[in-house]
Amino acid sequence: MMAMKKILLTILTLGHFSFNALAEDLVAKGRDIAQTHCSRCHVVGDFNPFGGVSSTPSFQLIVNDLPDWEERFSTFYTRRPHPSIVRIEGIAPPVDEPPMVFPIEFRIEDVEAILSFVRTLKK
Repeated sequence: MMAMKKILLTILTLGHFSFNALAEDLVAKGRDIAQTHCSRCHVVGDFNPFGGVSSTPSFQLIVNDLPDWEERFSTFYTRRPHPSIVRIEGIAPPVDEPPMVFPIEFRIEDVEAILSFVRTLKK
């Protein structure tokens, strides 16, 4: 009986570490995506505190000042001006117009990664 408890505890502990590692990987992926693509217009965390476009809200402002921030980040690719530059694999753009610039292509999993990273900016 004691050996079975020890085995179960080991499995649960390893599962916890595996879950944490996966969550950390998702945050890191989201940070990389945000720094590579989103920082063109937004201030993203402490990556580019003096960057971005002046009329574009920082990630920190969105996360900490808007009550619907999670929904905004989950659907950012449907919100102006993103449909003109972002394409999500397997999802039709909400506008039937060509992108204004060379499009940034994401998978829906990338949106979840960005959201995971952005959650770390919440104060």
